[in-house]
Amino acid sequence: MRIYTRSGDKGQTSLVYGKRVPKNHLRVEAYGTCDEANSIIGLALSFLNQEDWNEKEQFLEQMHRVQTILFHVGAELSTPADKEVNWKLKQEHIQEMEDQIDNLDGQLDPLRNFILPSGHSASSALHTARTVVRRAERIVVGLGDELKNDLVLSYLNRLSDFLFVAARYVNKKLGGDELPLKVDI
Repeated sequence: MRIYTRSGDKGQTSLVYGKRVPKNHLRVEAYGTCDEANSIIGLALSFLNQEDWNEKEQFLEQMHRVQTILFHVGAELSTPADKEVNWKLKQEHIQEMEDQIDNLDGQLDPLRNFILPSGHSASSALHTARTVVRRAERIVVGLGDELKNDLVLSYLNRLSDFLFVAARYVNKKLGGDELPLKVDI
């Protein structure tokens, strides 16, 4: 299989099932932004290669699961509204995410003020992924009735919360500093 097809050289791309749309179509923006977030999560995880803590493998498994589900969310977003996907996001995926948030958050000190993205490089990358997920969420809102599965919005909303907590968790485990927002500027 060749990597290049030349079929996109004139600004068109194919959705699942072959429907052609412009590369700046909102649906393409939505799944492309999910892909961007997934890549940044991968970057964050690469910063953890040389690190070690007791729950590292469990954390990496959670993150791999998040990346896998996010990839499938992208597949849902790349499927035309009049077609069905083989895999569909379900309420149980959102509950799983909420359970992960509660588990990690339960290991952290309560927030007493806003914090700035900072600390360990993996934590900062997770904060970056969080902001990209928020952008994906805003783009998906723009799809309106074209969005067949409303759970996509719920999942992206929860995912950004999870990435915030995951960034804080990594800082705690690896001694990264959380910089509080200074009120006086």
